[in-house]
Amino acid sequence: MEIEEDEERRRQRKLEEALEVKSLRRIISAYLNYPEAAEEDVRRYEKSFKKLPPAHKALLPHYPSKFQNLRRCISLNSYFIFTMLQAFEPPLDMSQDVDGCKDPHLENFEHGHCHSEERNASSCQSASTSGRMCCSNHAEACPQEKSNIMSNPTTELQEVKSEQQHEPIFGSGAGEVENNNEIAECCSNDVADSNGNAFSSPHDWLDPSLQLNVPLVDVDKVRCIIRNIVRDWAAEGEKERNQCYKPILEELDAQFPNRSKESPPACLVPGAGLGRLALEISCLGFISQGNEFSYYMMICSSFILNHTETTGQWTIYPWIHSNCNSLSDNDQHRPVSIPDIHPASAGITEGFSMCGGDFVEVYNDSSQIGVWDAVVTCFFIDTAHNIIEYIEIMSRILKEGGVWINFGPLLYHFADMYGQEDDMSIELSLEDVKKIAFHYGFELEKEQTIETTYTTNPRSMMQNHYHAAFWTMRKKRTTTT
Repeated sequence: MEIEEDEERRRQRKLEEALEVKSLRRIISAYLNYPEAAEEDVRRYEKSFKKLPPAHKALLPHYPSKFQNLRRCISLNSYFIFTMLQAFEPPLDMSQDVDGCKDPHLENFEHGHCHSEERNASSCQSASTSGRMCCSNHAEACPQEKSNIMSNPTTELQEVKSEQQHEPIFGSGAGEVENNNEIAECCSNDVADSNGNAFSSPHDWLDPSLQLNVPLVDVDKVRCIIRNIVRDWAAEGEKERNQCYKPILEELDAQFPNRSKESPPACLVPGAGLGRLALEISCLGFISQGNEFSYYMMICSSFILNHTETTGQWTIYPWIHSNCNSLSDNDQHRPVSIPDIHPASAGITEGFSMCGGDFVEVYNDSSQIGVWDAVVTCFFIDTAHNIIEYIEIMSRILKEGGVWINFGPLLYHFADMYGQEDDMSIELSLEDVKKIAFHYGFELEKEQTIETTYTTNPRSMMQNHYHAAFWTMRKKRTTTT
């Protein structure tokens, strides 16, 4: 009987790994398909232009050069993407045969915290400055694939080397946190072809024969990531970061005024996206752990956090994929330099880490009970299928007297998953969210509404604004008699 059970467990593990490989191949393929999908857009623009009457064409003599400029921008975006993929080291054997695997979730799309101008959804992976880092999400029209990658409780922590440290620091990210997370390196230092297009890769897992034909919606997630990079890692995103991150950082600073370097407080950041908020919290003197579900985000954040050598090292063109609401062609084609800081020399606290995986599966574990001094959620709680479960887990993992700082709207990302019988979406009002929090032992200390945007093009004629809920709640202490 035991032998049969062991065999079944091995078979199940093998199947799960094959499904993870298939999901990861699909994500990598989406990145690799970006240049051709973007080129197809330009061909469509050209086709429409050619249909104009000659007299109308004559009014737009600059359009042929505009199309060539778009191609140049696409090439430079592709160069960044391919260089990023060259640096990524998959945690799985990407060459294994997965043709017989069927993932019931693979065709579903999860709306990660991707709030933006037109429609929202997306997600990516994780990172760490005492080791290696990765990603976050929010952007235009970016439905996210429900990926199996990093979704089990055995998660991968990535470490980022600080400029002041001689050796990379690996750890659970929470001082005494002992949750048996497997620690693995995910990055190497290969260089991509500077043309940004077809080049031979030394990585077997980038072999064309292993690439999948992915729907265009997957490539939309790549465009989403490019916009998220601006929010987290460009000077142009500073305004949004000041709207969202600054109130959180100021509140954390006020809540923990006497932080000890020997025993710093531990802060968890679920839905950490591309990692900037988790890094800023670490720089305040906290042991900071970001948690991110999306491998789209994780691959990107890992690259920025671990492979950046200088500020402004990369140039991207995040606004080229929409011709709508542009004030001028120059605005649409403007370059953005990233990152605006050098992560490894930003002054992070030892123990900073990024943990990949589903928040519920990773932190709904007995090893996490009462571990965290603070939980920070920014544009995160509305990514839940069941927001009540999120709140219950946050209450469980906080120490007595610990604080939950939240910022964001309630744009429930599974609310429009019509026809998906297996999916659920519990969409509570703000009033009900607070009632649930009170039920799980939280007390409201501060609350206000803050107006903000999300991955907004600051020079667009259309600006979506959120009236985001910002609060501090404290977990009640148990009274002893």
